Amino acid sequence: MTDRKGFPQKAYDNSEFLRSKDARAIRVLCELEEPKARFESQSVEDTLVFFGSARILSPEDARENLENLQKSEVLSGDEKIMAIQLAEHKVKLSRYYDDAAQIAQQLSTWTKSLNREERFVICSGGGPGIMEAANLGAQRAGCRSIGLNISIPYEQMPNPYISQELGFTFHYFFVRKYWFLHKAKGIFVFPGGFGTMDEFFELLTLLQTQKSTRKMAIVLYGKEYWSDVLNFDAFVKWGTISQNDLNLFKLVDDVDTAVEYAKEILIQHHL
Repeated sequence: MTDRKGFPQKAYDNSEFLRSKDARAIRVLCELEEPKARFESQSVEDTLVFFGSARILSPEDARENLENLQKSEVLSGDEKIMAIQLAEHKVKLSRYYDDAAQIAQQLSTWTKSLNREERFVICSGGGPGIMEAANLGAQRAGCRSIGLNISIPYEQMPNPYISQELGFTFHYFFVRKYWFLHKAKGIFVFPGGFGTMDEFFELLTLLQTQKSTRKMAIVLYGKEYWSDVLNFDAFVKWGTISQNDLNLFKLVDDVDTAVEYAKEILIQHHL
């Protein structure tokens, strides 16, 4: 391949090569270096990261979805009963959307009072659900926020509350997780599925093995959900973790406790 002047094409201009298997290491490096450069240009030092399900709706959307299903004449019988039961669970889960938005808003407002815009910037996975709620909360406080989106077969569209200059799209999950944790001083883990579990347990593994020794405020939010989904005491009972490992995070169920616990850790260790 040649350029307009007849010279062989430069490797860094060869899009076919850059998308090939042979250039995978270069693409990984780009996903490490481009966010680094942008964070530096935007003076982002520390982040507060929110994990949680993309499927959790706002209370308004969840109630509307339930009402539409109840009125629906398209579904009937057992299919309708199951759909309504699922919609009722989504209404119950929707409280976490509001709580995530409130936590993000309160911590962003507190950060503004420090007069340090680069400190404790809200960061999410950039999609809908809990991620959207976190970015919404930051916007309500008049603060910037980060969205670390990922390209997947069922496209996860960026939510509209991410600051444009801090919106990213990743191809590699492991690089995305690196950026979730690299600047994090606080992690809020809301009800979620496989992705949330993956992120949370990798974080716990890094802390347990002391690959990360940074003191972070790690909040596992939603006692009813997490107590139903995970039996942490069983890990201790079977001897696969120690009792002290349960001190790596704090299980909470209300906005004020989450905010005050996070502020306590941030003030003690990072201010």
